[in-house]
Amino acid sequence: MNRTLLLFLLFFSNTILAQDKITTSKGTIVFEASVAFFEAVTAKNDQVHCVLYSPKGHINFVAYVRDFHFERSLMEQHFNENYLESDRYPKATFKGIIEKFDLKNITTTSKTHYIKGKIYIHGKSKGIRVPASIVKTKTGIKITTNFSLNTDDFKIEIPFMVRNKIAKEVNVSVDMDLK
Repeated sequence: MNRTLLLFLLFFSNTILAQDKITTSKGTIVFEASVAFFEAVTAKNDQVHCVLYSPKGHINFVAYVRDFHFERSLMEQHFNENYLESDRYPKATFKGIIEKFDLKNITTTSKTHYIKGKIYIHGKSKGIRVPASIVKTKTGIKITTNFSLNTDDFKIEIPFMVRNKIAKEVNVSVDMDLK
């Protein structure tokens, strides 16, 4: 009898804990570092992992650098080998919190929240605070945000030969459908 009760309680405690975590492994990050009058420098990664721990609003992202894909393979090669050195720094991460987050207050009407935390790229970290739109969907919640990052903050060196063709301020768009 005691074993059955113990197994029953363990099973339901895991179910309750699992409901506190909302995840995706198909999130999207797009970055754009184009300069006017030169070729577009844009990449997309649609294999971004994200976990939201709903009780406190803690949120974590992991994006593997090699999963960013460019229109031109040569750009992708230079990005991985020369700029972000993906063999040495294989992933970019973010760990933070959604300020004033309460899952009960998320509705089908989009609301702006601020996400605050540390982003790690190329072996360097930087504290950021960005506005994000959060909305309830049929299957979970959707989080979208747009912000800029400076390559100098992460010691990403742009060679002199192409310095005027790649922007130092990189525009980043994040789109997550968490379930």
